[in-house]
Amino acid sequence: MSLEKAKAYLENKGFLDHVIELADSTATVAMAAEALGVEPGMIAKTMSFLQGEQAVLILTEGTAKVDNRKYKDTFHVKAKMIPSDAVEEVIGHAPGGVCPFGINDGVEVYLDESLKKFTIVYPAAGNDHSAVKLTIPELEQIAGAKGWVDVCKEENV
Repeated sequence: MSLEKAKAYLENKGFLDHVIELADSTATVAMAAEALGVEPGMIAKTMSFLQGEQAVLILTEGTAKVDNRKYKDTFHVKAKMIPSDAVEEVIGHAPGGVCPFGINDGVEVYLDESLKKFTIVYPAAGNDHSAVKLTIPELEQIAGAKGWVDVCKEENV
C-alpha cells in the first residue's frame, strides 16, 4: 500500500517516471546503495522523529548521523526517534520505505544540508524494494519540505 501511496503522490507531481522498483531489498542504506549501484551517501535516508506530538521527517545523506546538540539547537527539543513499531502508523510508511512522498497529513519534512554534497540522491519510494532518482532541486520541489536544516555530525576528515 505504501508504494502505491508514494507512486500516486509522485505521479501527481509529475515524477512517477523517476521511481525505480527493484528485486533486491533497499531496506537499509547499504542494501539500497548496492541494489542501485551508487555510493551509500547518495541514498537519501529519511529519519522519523517525534517533537512532542509532532511527527517530523528529516532527509539526510545516507552515511550521516544526527548530532544531538545541533538537533536541539535547531528544533529546541531533544532528538527522539519514533519507535520502529510505530513508524508506519505515524508516518504512513514502514521502516525501510520511509520517504516524504504520500505520507500522513501533518507530518513535517526537512532536508538536511548533508544532501547538498550530491547532485543526485535516492530516497525510498514507500517500501523496501524501491527508490526515487532525484536531483537536489527536484527533491526540494516535491518533498514538501519546510526548509533546510543542519542537524548532522560533521564528517571526520
